[in-house]
Amino acid sequence: MKEARLYEKLEENKVKCNLCNHRCIIKDGKRGICGVRENQGGKLFSLVYGRPVATHIDPIEKKPLFHFQPGSRSFSLATVGCNFRCLFCQNADISQMPRDSKRIIGDHVSPEEIVNLAKKYSCSSISYTYTEPTIYFEYAYDTGVLAHESGIKNVFVSNGYMTREALEEYYPRLDAANIDLKAFRDKFYKDLCGAKLKPVLDTLKTLKEQNVWVEVTTLIIPGHNDDFDELRDIARFIAKELGPETPWHISRFHPTYKLTTAPVTPATTIQRAREIGLEEGLQFVYSGNLPGDDGEKTYCPGCKKIVIDRFGFSILGNKVEKGSCPYCKTPIAGVDL
Repeated sequence: MKEARLYEKLEENKVKCNLCNHRCIIKDGKRGICGVRENQGGKLFSLVYGRPVATHIDPIEKKPLFHFQPGSRSFSLATVGCNFRCLFCQNADISQMPRDSKRIIGDHVSPEEIVNLAKKYSCSSISYTYTEPTIYFEYAYDTGVLAHESGIKNVFVSNGYMTREALEEYYPRLDAANIDLKAFRDKFYKDLCGAKLKPVLDTLKTLKEQNVWVEVTTLIIPGHNDDFDELRDIARFIAKELGPETPWHISRFHPTYKLTTAPVTPATTIQRAREIGLEEGLQFVYSGNLPGDDGEKTYCPGCKKIVIDRFGFSILGNKVEKGSCPYCKTPIAGVDL
């Protein structure tokens, strides 16, 4: 165990966690919504520090990040736990484990060992992913400090529910983030995730203020967030508040966990959503979970030619030259393209 960051002590041995926007007030002997931060005698402790439940070497495209070191490898890790309760979680076996089965498991791997493994396997970044990195913030923080000292970049794949205090605490160690903007209606967040929309929007704007490279993902679930007006609202928010150069990934839903009644998202819905994003001025809109779709490729926003060719998470060809289109010299936004 490790004493938590970003909490305050209250009366009667209660504590208030200020790591995510739930801002849980936790009684002595109890845990927060995430299930992995526990009040012991008026002190808050992380129960998952140095205990990854999953470690893998992934292509950075799997995060998905298409404009951040394309073609590179990212050492990926996660602990159990999450501060959301998404009915459609694809990693519910580990994210919901502390609540569903009352267990906390994981190997003992120090931050130093994580960084050494990233070096060993020639990974140019470390991704805190699969579950929610906010809930193992102390582990991600200590690892992130060592990663930067070794010239390795840090990536969060997140639901975006961390507080501004958490983002400021991690600054300037976060280099890139893919944030799930799951919907643009508060009802969706409340009913399907156990959260609220506004904190996610605030996080996205704060990350842009901090010059973190940001990409956004929306999983389209038929009957829940597939209204084209809502998707247009998302596209407009990204274009106006984050910038038209911000990539938007639109992913296909497959029934899972507690949401098995909704059907698979039609390919035509994904393709229409992509068109909406482009209509609203976004330069880079991508189809997710549709291998072979034209929407996987990066097109120059100027001449519309393919500058990065992809199939799934694989790069078939990258023609970007010094951050620009080789045909018309239009800048292609991103990091180390």
